[in-house]
Amino acid sequence: MLASRVKHDPFAFHSSLAKFNEKRIAIDTPSLAWESKLHDELKFRLIEGRFLEELRSSVVPLTRGCLGDVDHFVSWFESLEEWGPGQHHPLFAWLAEHANMEQMRWFLTQEAAGEAGFEDLVAYTQVKLPQQAKLECARNYWDEMGRGKPKAMHGPLLESMVKGLGLKPSVDTTVWESLALGNVMFGLATSRRYTYHSLGALGVIELTAPLRAEHVVRGMARLDMPRKTRAYFDLHAVLDVLHSRAWIQEIIRPLVAENPECAIYIAEGALMRLKCGQRCFDRYSYELGINESPFKNDFKKYENRNSLAMAG
Repeated sequence: MLASRVKHDPFAFHSSLAKFNEKRIAIDTPSLAWESKLHDELKFRLIEGRFLEELRSSVVPLTRGCLGDVDHFVSWFESLEEWGPGQHHPLFAWLAEHANMEQMRWFLTQEAAGEAGFEDLVAYTQVKLPQQAKLECARNYWDEMGRGKPKAMHGPLLESMVKGLGLKPSVDTTVWESLALGNVMFGLATSRRYTYHSLGALGVIELTAPLRAEHVVRGMARLDMPRKTRAYFDLHAVLDVLHSRAWIQEIIRPLVAENPECAIYIAEGALMRLKCGQRCFDRYSYELGINESPFKNDFKKYENRNSLAMAG
């Protein structure tokens, strides 16, 4: 029954999967009901797998032209920052320049509710990777953990923003596209068959997040939101640029050099993440009413550019 909700009721599907994921990764203790819990988990993992495979199939046409030698693939991967699904979406310039306090708070609440926790995704993904890739994941994780300083940990910085602005993120009040984004990242990171997909998805986050974070910071500053509530986005606007370079040079490049067959999976994972992001940005735009006049011309230009990129 749950599988049919993917198409007919995506919110019911993704909210159920998001709640399952919360339980799946929560600290637990032995229970007499462990067999029953495992049976329930298998049901969700099967449904999750079918959803991920459908999403994976949908991005295959976009991988055209990605394969070649290592330099070619790295160049293709880096080019996703320009033409990938959802890139340079007008939503973010609008947030920077026009969003009012209520609209910005709604956006931030949605983002907080859909956040999967980059540090945990990296931790799951790095298991049994080759040494060089594993070390870079460790460096990235250490940065996410604030290099040992609790106040600099990225997760608590997000929590500080939520508390400082009095936001109330909840699965039940979050659009399904945002929930889907988190569900995809959890699914890729916690399934070993998608290890390369997860590396591509995490890498493309580092590649594409800085510009979006910069726009969000501008909007929050314009609305005089306290500096400490902007720290999470301030950090990602700068640090992710360095993370992206290292991720490509220390993880993607050596993995593809050693095993060229993994390139297609890294590409698929990156595109899966970008496509989910695009759906999210489109839904946010609809809910905020910013794809209507006087901003409809910006959206039209974006849609035309995006259509040409997807076709080319």
